[in-house]
This record gives sequence, C-alpha cells and structure tokens, in this order.
Amino acid sequence: MDQVTARIAAVLTEKFDVPAELITARASFQELDLDSLSVVELYVTLQEEWGVPLDAEAAGADTTVGELVDEVRQLTDGRRPGDD
Repeated sequence: MDQVTARIAAVLTEKFDVPAELITARASFQELDLDSLSVVELYVTLQEEWGVPLDAEAAGADTTVGELVDEVRQLTDGRRPGDD
C-alpha cells in the first residue's frame, strides 16, 4: 500500500470509524456509509494535510476510494502530507 492510500485509509478509519477491512480501491463512499457531509469533511481534511485543491462537490456517493487516491496522487506528485 502506497503512502497516499495508507493515509486516506487511516483518515477513514480514525475520523469516520470505517472498518479497515472495508476500505478497498473499489469501495464507494456509499458502501463505506459516508454521507455527503462526511465526504466534504474527508476532502477538507485531505486538502489541509496535502495542501491540494480537492473538489468535494465533484465527488458523489459512487466515487471510490481508488478514484480519490488517484486524484490526490495527481495533485501531490508524491509529496507527503505537510510538505511544501
């Protein structure tokens, strides 16, 4: 598991109480029981950690963890959370 995937999984388990075994690249936000407010909070958390502009409004219930990981990877180019 790469750093971006691991951090997103950690946020989902720590902040949103999502069981770790449910977090896969194919798992949608709906399958993880994240409502629209939780998705916005997730995106804001990741934006603050990585300093990247994520668009929570573009995310829907069918958005997957893998799609979010890909978006963060593209925006960070492999930077670690908190790197400037």
